[in-house]
Order: sequence, then structure tokens, then C-alpha cells
Amino acid sequence: MTVSTQRPEPGDLRTRVTGAVTGPQDPGYDEARAVWNAMIDCRPWGVVRAADVGDVATTITFARDHGLDLAVRGGGHNVAGKGTVDDGLVLDLADLHAVSVDAAASTVRVEAGASLTHVDAATEPHGLVVPAGVVSTTGIAGLTLGGGVGWLTRRYGLTADNLVSVELVTADGGQLTASETEHPDLFWALHGGGGNFGVVTAFTFRAYSHGPQLFAGNFVYRQDRWRQAWTALELWTRDLPDEMTTITTSLTPPPAAEMGDEPLLLLGFAWASADRAAGEAQVRRLRELAPPDAEEVGDTRWVEWQAAYDFLLPKGVRAYWRNTSFDRLDDAVIDVLLRRGAEQTWTGTAFDVHHLGGAFGRVPEEATPFPNRAARFWLNMYGFWSDVADDASRIAFVRGMSADMEPFSTGGQYINWQGAEPTGHRGLDPRAVFGPTKHQRLVDVKRRYDPENVFHVNQNIAPV
Repeated sequence: MTVSTQRPEPGDLRTRVTGAVTGPQDPGYDEARAVWNAMIDCRPWGVVRAADVGDVATTITFARDHGLDLAVRGGGHNVAGKGTVDDGLVLDLADLHAVSVDAAASTVRVEAGASLTHVDAATEPHGLVVPAGVVSTTGIAGLTLGGGVGWLTRRYGLTADNLVSVELVTADGGQLTASETEHPDLFWALHGGGGNFGVVTAFTFRAYSHGPQLFAGNFVYRQDRWRQAWTALELWTRDLPDEMTTITTSLTPPPAAEMGDEPLLLLGFAWASADRAAGEAQVRRLRELAPPDAEEVGDTRWVEWQAAYDFLLPKGVRAYWRNTSFDRLDDAVIDVLLRRGAEQTWTGTAFDVHHLGGAFGRVPEEATPFPNRAARFWLNMYGFWSDVADDASRIAFVRGMSADMEPFSTGGQYINWQGAEPTGHRGLDPRAVFGPTKHQRLVDVKRRYDPENVFHVNQNIAPV
């Protein structure tokens, strides 16, 4: 590859693409460069708002030809800020958000700039659902390429587990489709290996029948009931059917939640089955094990439930996250959860415990890059705050809890829940994330499709 030594100007790219190109001197630059995490304050050389797949290919080629670092942005929701880059080129896919549903085949084609809101709005009229995340503003691309954990994970697996095919533009500007029969090595890598191998422009997913109503709810526990609730969760989840997925959150709610200002434990659950009576029976069993201080349980629309936690993560907050997997809720683990939960007397950090197993756990370990299918629980520790003066204390809380949980970790990191490390701290080691065997396989795929590491503004898999 020959790289131009002459510094380009945004105008050089405007004549080659259909979409808008915004440079530092242009109106709207600050809006164009902003990502969800306000701690990430990069100043790119320019931002391309792609209008079509041709713009994607042209932008990749332009970045390579001029030696510009290339960041790819779907929803811009990545907590580590991988959707932007200082003094490089940002490829923004937000205008590529069309969703088409083939109800007869139960498949959904989703362009890479779509959010979960776009997907759910398109599938609900057909009585279908694509397994996705827990915040409706999340971009489908980053979610899927990292794995995709959400409210239907135990029933249908990760979002990536439901891929039928992926349309992608490679480092040389070529276009291809990856599936189980076309470029199967690349297709495997796209099931959790991140954005290392090309720019995805569209996904096709399997979809599942789902009525307009979802039986779901939250049990709310005040501090004196937390140990009973965590202990109950351990007992209750030992033999839960796949249809029930739970996410338990410890936090001090923000004012928008109108839940008071004391630390609370929210045990949330969603029942993915038309057999409502069976779901009610499971909820009764939990209620008997740990009666809540308050509860909100009943039928709701899937699209409303998917957006129920959006208030926690508005765009423009400052954020730092860490995560780990673990297998038990015994006294030693519960002691950490209780102590750290009680410390959160401010609005600005929280942690979620996702109960896994079910369909997620039955996928063979080697079938995807996603780490640790045997994990029973996955812990996401996250900070979200607005005042820069709180950066040090909020980051210290998340890092401290991560250290407390390390003795109980069962290995693997979920790249979608890993924030950017502060200056002076080492980031993720991909060998530790994926394990040596999967990492080597990912390196082999990277070498085949992106040998020059054009796509390196991510949780990077180097081609050597």
C-alpha cells in the first residue's frame, strides 16, 4: 500500500462521497464528533456520514491512502469510545438504519446504523422479536459484533448467536457476504470478535414469534433485605426454565426514576413464553423466597420493556465500566455485593448481575469467539455521572469492585462492557479476553482479511 505524504483536506473527500463530510472548521463539527460517553473528547480530522455502501468503501480507501486512523461508528454507544479518534477519520453509519422483515422466513435484515429502537419498531407489527440488549438506544452493530447480552439471552442466546449472514466492506474496499457457507472463518469471527475485520453494513438475523405483550417486572428491595434477595436469587436460578431471564441491579436511582434517593436492589425479570401461568408460578416462587418491599409486575409491550432502563444511560454522561463472570452467589460473593451496593449512596455508579445459562450456555465453547459459555452469572460494573470532578472517585469505585470480585472470576471479558482505561493503566489483553486458542484463530482471520490492521480503532486483534 502506498500512503500519500500530503496532508489531505476534508474537501478532498467531499467530492468522492454522497454523504456529508464535516471537518473542524465546519458548522456542526462538535455535534458530529460527539459520542455517548462524554469522557471521550476526540477531535477527528473529519467525520463522514455515509449515505450508502459506496460511501463506506470510498471512506475506507481514502483513510488507507492518506494514512488516517479510521474509527467506525454505528450507534456511538461504545463505552470505551471506539467510535471516534483524534486526528483521524470517523465513518458514521447512523443514516444506514433501514430494517426489513421477512415474516414468512422469520428473518430480519438490519443496516448497521440502526439502534434497537429501529429493530423493535419494525418487528413488533409482525409479532416477531430479535434477541438484543437492554437499552433501546444501543446500536445494533457494536452490540452484535461484541456478542449481545439482553433480556432474551437465556431463551434465544446472544444477538450474535442469531446471525444468518453479514454484509461487510473489507480493508481493500471490496464487498462480501459472510455466512455459514460463505467465508465461514470470517463469519465465525464476527460472533464476538468485534469490529476488527471490516465495516459491517448490514446483518440478517433469525427472528422469533413474540406476542404484543411480555410478562415482566421488577422486585424492589431496600437495604435490610438485600442478603435475603441475593440468597434467593442463588436458589431460584438453579433450575429456572430458559424462558426466564433475570438482571439484578444495585444502584441509587437517579431523580428521573422517581424511586427515592436511597440505595436499592432491583431484581428484574422477563418471561419469554406465551404460557403466562408458568411464568407467574416462577415469580410466585421468587416472591416466597424473598418477599420484595415493592414490586411492579405484569404485562407490558416488548418495546416498552426494552426502553425501561434508558433513563440510566442518557447520551452525554461520563462513563467507565468493567465486567467479569462468576459462578456462585455464596456468602463470600454476597458480602462483596452487599458492601459495594451499600457504598453507592450517590447517583452515578451501579452494577448488574446477569443470570446466564439456558440457550446461551448450550452453544459449544468453540462455536463462537465469545468467552466463557459456562458462566452462570456475568457482572457489569458501571459508572455514569455528569461532573468531571467525580471522575476519580467513580472510576476508583468501579476498579475497586472489579478487584474485589477478581478472586471469584471464572475468566473471560465481554468487550462491550469494558471502558477505556485511564492514562497509565493497561487496557484489555485480547489473549486474556478470548483465551489463547480463540485468540490465535482470530489472529488468523485478521491476517487474512485485514493484514495491515486498517481496522485497529477497536478492542484490537493485531494480525501478528
